[in-house]
Amino acid sequence: MIDAFEQLIVLNPWTMVFAVIAGFVLLVYGADWLVDGASALAHRFGVSPLVIGLTVVALGTSMPEFIVSTIAAIEDNTEIAITNILGSNAINTCIILGLSALIYPVSSQKSSRVFDIPFSILAGLLVLFFVTYTPPESWSFTDFGSFSLDKGSISLAGGIILLIVFCVFMWHNVRVAKENADETGEIQAMAVWKMLLLILAGLAGLVVGGELVVRGATGVAHELGVSDAVIGLTVVALGTSLPELATSCVAAFKHNCDLALGNVIGSNIFNVFFILGVGAVIHPLPAYPGLWLDAVIVVLSSLMVWLFVVSTKNHEIKRWHGALLVLVYAVYLTYRLLAI
Repeated sequence: MIDAFEQLIVLNPWTMVFAVIAGFVLLVYGADWLVDGASALAHRFGVSPLVIGLTVVALGTSMPEFIVSTIAAIEDNTEIAITNILGSNAINTCIILGLSALIYPVSSQKSSRVFDIPFSILAGLLVLFFVTYTPPESWSFTDFGSFSLDKGSISLAGGIILLIVFCVFMWHNVRVAKENADETGEIQAMAVWKMLLLILAGLAGLVVGGELVVRGATGVAHELGVSDAVIGLTVVALGTSLPELATSCVAAFKHNCDLALGNVIGSNIFNVFFILGVGAVIHPLPAYPGLWLDAVIVVLSSLMVWLFVVSTKNHEIKRWHGALLVLVYAVYLTYRLLAI
C-alpha cells in the first residue's frame, strides 16, 4: 500500500523537489533542536560538557546522514543509504574543508595528525575492502575468497565490525579529552519542559525530514532517468552535509581552524563507522556500479589532508591545498556524471 508520504510526493515533479527541500530544512533544524535539548538534559543529570560535546553534539551534526541512510536501509533503498555517506564524506573533505582552507589556512593538532585523520583513512579503506571482497562459500586453507569491483557488500558482519571500531574510537577520544581538557565549556540551562519539547520536536523533524528526502530524492531520480546512486552522491549528500558546511565555514571565518578540521574529520568517522555500521546491521548494503571509485575518493581525499598537515612546517592545510581538494572533487564528480 502506498502510504501518505508517497501519495503526496509522487503527484508531480515539483512536489518531489519541494519534498527534498522541505526535508533538508527539517533535518537541519531538527538536528539543532535535538542537540540543544539533549545537551541541556544531559548537563542537568551531571554529564560533563566535554563528554556531551564528543557524543551528543558530534552525533548531532551527522544526524541528517544518519536518519536518511537509516530510513533508506529500512526501505531497502541501499544505493542512497551508501551514497549518502560516501558522497557526504567526499563533500566534507574536498568541498567543505577545501573552502574553509581557501577562507583561512586550517591548522591541525597533533591528535588529529596521529589518530583522527588516519582513522578517517581507515574508514574509507574498510568500505573499499567490504565492497570489493567476496568471501568463499565455505572457508578453507586454499580458498580465502576473491576481490572484484562492485561485487561485494557491507554485510551484517561488516556492520558489526564498523560499530566495534566506532566504539574503540569513541573510547579513545573521551579518554584523551578528559586527560587534556582545560575548559569544560558552558551549556545553556533551560526548563525541563523546554528540553523535552526541543528533543521531541528535533526527533520529529529528523524523522519526517529524512522520509521526505529519501522519497523525494528517489522520485526525482526516477523522473530524470538517473540512478539513485547519482542522486545520493550529489543532492542528498550535499543537503545532509549542510550542518558541517555551516559549522566549518563559520569556524574558518573566525580563525577557529581546529574546529573546522575536527568537525569534518569527526563527521566522516561518525558517518562510516556508526551510520554505515547501523545501516548494514539493519539491511546488507550491496555494491553498485562505481562504488569502488566513490570509496577510493573518500580514501584519497583523507590521505591528501593527512599529507598536507604532516608535510608543512606549521602543520596546516594551506589555501592552495584547499584549491586542490576542490579541484579533485570537481574532476571526480564530472567523471561520475559523464559515466552514467
